[in-house]
Amino acid sequence: MLVAKVGLDGHDRGAKVIACMLRDAGMEVIYTGLHQSPEQVVEAAMQEDVEALGLSILSGAHMTLFPKVRKLMKEKGLENVLLTGGGIIPPEDDAALRKLGVGKLFGPGTPGHEVVDYIRAEVARRRAGSKAPAKPNTKSKGARK
Repeated sequence: MLVAKVGLDGHDRGAKVIACMLRDAGMEVIYTGLHQSPEQVVEAAMQEDVEALGLSILSGAHMTLFPKVRKLMKEKGLENVLLTGGGIIPPEDDAALRKLGVGKLFGPGTPGHEVVDYIRAEVARRRAGSKAPAKPNTKSKGARK
């Protein structure tokens, strides 16, 4: 799992918390640090051979950065790598990003187990070659639908 901060957003507490939580759940996690370009993030995903890439975006640039990263992933043959993430993302933007192939997005207050369960299920589904997306429990407060 690669956790990345793309663009000029300097708020990384959430990304660090998620990275530690995923590590504590037994995942191998790489955190890119702040101010990465989409190109740097996709290159790191390729070099590390990750199965999931999580972007943390609090700057409001999610409608620019997620599509750019998704496009670069397709160009580099990373279509089967899960692109997920979180931040302050309005529901209408969440829906638009899902149509572009971005996975479930998580907002502040999402219980950690929901993030872990979703990534595990989605990565397992992709390993098995299934076309249907994983359906995590989305009833808890803070989870995006």
